[in-house]
Amino acid sequence: MSNVVGLTTKLRAVAPYIASEDQAIEVATTLAKRVREGSSNRDRQRILPHHEMELVSQSGLLGVTVPAEYGGADISNPFLAEVIAILSEADSSVGQIPQNHFYILDVLRLAGSEEQKRYFFSRALAGDHFANALAEKNVKAAGDIETRLSPDGAGYRISGRKYYSTGALFADWIAIFALDEHDRLVMAIVARESDGLSIVDDWSGFGQRTTASGTVNIDNVYVSADAVIQQHLAFEHQTPLGAFGQLLHAAVDLGIARGAFADMVEFVRTKARGNINLGIDAVSADPLAVARAGSIAVKIEAASAVLDRAGRKIDTAQVSPSLEASTEASISVAAAKILTTEAALDATNALFELAGTSSTDEVFNFDRHWRNARTHTVHDPVRWKHHAIGDFHLNGKLPKPNGQF
Repeated sequence: MSNVVGLTTKLRAVAPYIASEDQAIEVATTLAKRVREGSSNRDRQRILPHHEMELVSQSGLLGVTVPAEYGGADISNPFLAEVIAILSEADSSVGQIPQNHFYILDVLRLAGSEEQKRYFFSRALAGDHFANALAEKNVKAAGDIETRLSPDGAGYRISGRKYYSTGALFADWIAIFALDEHDRLVMAIVARESDGLSIVDDWSGFGQRTTASGTVNIDNVYVSADAVIQQHLAFEHQTPLGAFGQLLHAAVDLGIARGAFADMVEFVRTKARGNINLGIDAVSADPLAVARAGSIAVKIEAASAVLDRAGRKIDTAQVSPSLEASTEASISVAAAKILTTEAALDATNALFELAGTSSTDEVFNFDRHWRNARTHTVHDPVRWKHHAIGDFHLNGKLPKPNGQF
């Protein structure tokens, strides 16, 4: 790569190499134990997880999807989704932040040049974190992009403002999505400390409070020509790129559901009181409460199974791209997104229903689970997932490939 790309200013030890899927799960599980510490207080005080994201970078997890020919373990999608779910159960903000990192690496895999792949994949293996600058607020519809990449000598210049840029504040590299001079979608990767690039911590959602999903201001930032990836190429072929991104969002919701369920079980077992009027000494002896807990457990288990199946469908579509494979992957992931959404919302509501009034005490901060679920699940409304699935089965129609399918 050209030296114009620039180096990030962070200095860290090269991340350890993760060689297998089982090792990835082991590393994620160990890391989650550390991430869980203080997660409630970080939410309550809105303390951004700089330390925790540095632990993620140092763990080697950010390189697990790098293709084998570029030195990575290239773990399968069901295992990647489980990694995200494990982190999200511990802290759903920490779990969500790497989602667009892996999406960016998949765009690189599909549309990058050999030189781009060699360079940026090596950075991911070293522990570098990529984040996006995609969404724009003052456009006609969500997903529209007006930011332009303009030729300037041997490279380009780019100006604009991006919103909801999850994780940009923690990243080493920012992938700016823009239109080139031919109105084609491109992804320009620039170092986090590039001149003219500033990131504002102005995310104020009541959930996912510490994702730092704020604003990225881009003021005449120079972009080397060899750092521009032709993302439009990824959607011109039968690839499950959109489904891949959605799979990881579904995994975040699954993690939220598991976290809320675990807190409910612990509280009911150790703190919740029975009802003397009903002759029940403990909530765990209430047959209706027991049945309700069982129904939530079943819903979480079903969501986990469908998420795993959807991941395998994406695996198939990535290895053997075809319209049929990509369609199956999109439909399967849409179903997973529906079920994980329902599981997250149901589990976070049932926590209070079963644990009782004392569980609403602010000292426990259990409402963070519901706030996180409600905030993250509206990222891509599931009503359109229901419609897409029904339209496919009844009319043989599928939405045009995009970031939501």
